[in-house]
Amino acid sequence: MPTPDPPVQPSLRRTLGRWDLTAIGVNQVIGSAIFLMPSEVASQIGTWAPTAFVAAGLASLLVALCFAEVGSRFDVTGGPYIFTRAAFGRFAAFEVGWMQWFTRATSQASVANGIALALGFYWPVMTTGAGRATMLVGLIVVLAAINVRGIKQSAWLVNLLTVGKLVPLAVFILVGLFFLDPGRLVPLPAISTGQAASAALLLIFVYGGYDVIPVPAGEAHDPRRHVPFALVLTIVIVTAVMTLAQIVATGVLPDLPSSSTPLADASLIMLGGGGAMLVGIGSVISMTGNNAGQVLTGSRMLFALAENGELPRFFGRIHPTFRTPANAIVFTSAVALLLALTGSFVALAAVSAVARLVTYVGACAATLALRAPRYEQAVQPASFVIPLGPVVPVLAVAISMAILAGASWAQLVGGALALLGGAALFWLNQVLHPHPGRARP
Repeated sequence: MPTPDPPVQPSLRRTLGRWDLTAIGVNQVIGSAIFLMPSEVASQIGTWAPTAFVAAGLASLLVALCFAEVGSRFDVTGGPYIFTRAAFGRFAAFEVGWMQWFTRATSQASVANGIALALGFYWPVMTTGAGRATMLVGLIVVLAAINVRGIKQSAWLVNLLTVGKLVPLAVFILVGLFFLDPGRLVPLPAISTGQAASAALLLIFVYGGYDVIPVPAGEAHDPRRHVPFALVLTIVIVTAVMTLAQIVATGVLPDLPSSSTPLADASLIMLGGGGAMLVGIGSVISMTGNNAGQVLTGSRMLFALAENGELPRFFGRIHPTFRTPANAIVFTSAVALLLALTGSFVALAAVSAVARLVTYVGACAATLALRAPRYEQAVQPASFVIPLGPVVPVLAVAISMAILAGASWAQLVGGALALLGGAALFWLNQVLHPHPGRARP
């Protein structure tokens, strides 16, 4: 009697197009910071701030170009984890994937609490007790359910919220150009090296988040072409939006550094109470969109680690009907909810500095390594190649290392502890499941 064929395992649906990936990137970069950061940067470097936003955008573009080249070699889920695995092996790759998932979960918790605080301005019950808990549970459960239901539904939600966050910002910028006082944009003050370094560190974090664009490549139509497109366009869009918002805030507010809500305060001057409310609504939409993107990309990183044998197979299972990594989505959302309800994300926020360093350096170094002839048979040829040879990747690694140079002692300790935790998880999985894993370049 013939042996029956094993059941066909469900696979992820390839639904995401170039604009979906771009929306994911814009969503992750433009969160709550754009509504608060103009005054923080201005307090460090004054009217140099718009120039600094452009410079930070160009620096981010160098790193994004590395992600674009190395991402053009792969068409599977995992992004920086997959890149690092192909170039440097399983352990280094696991640390990259672990740190990226860890920061997605903590960021989701942090942004969810930011939404509660923003809503609390109108409904104070949202900021404490049962009201806050109900809002957090409702938000995270709804976003998880949409993500489980399908990648197409998740993409629609992210696209809608991306438009929803860009429209108020566009109104703020276009109206603000008519209210500008050019005299507030000059003169350019003398600044110290320390002030410049502090502003640079702030801006590096403001531009963070585009590294998640390659993560859901296994659900994209043509990731080897569309991931590079989305990475470059994301940086162009966010640089334009952030720089123009900074110009308007600087040119409208008489004392920008003293404002705790610069965009809302500038809107109040330009459009009255309705303008301030528009910015308030925009900030809630922006943070909700950012949260939706955190669920999508964080769960896919967990799925990629499990798919390649680095975590229990439970996290790598695909829902037979919806064809989404449902277990990874539910687990990631549950961790984020626990952190949000307990406030633990505050203590874990220090990890983000080292996590970003690990992710950026891993991808930029992999860009250089995978150009070597010995990898020709191991990975697909790049469909997008950065000009100027090694110049851009080397500069990108230097910029990434600058994050570490500016990190505080608490950030360094937090990052080191997170890396040690990742090493322990890697070792434990090796003991419990001593197989080589499954890499799929």
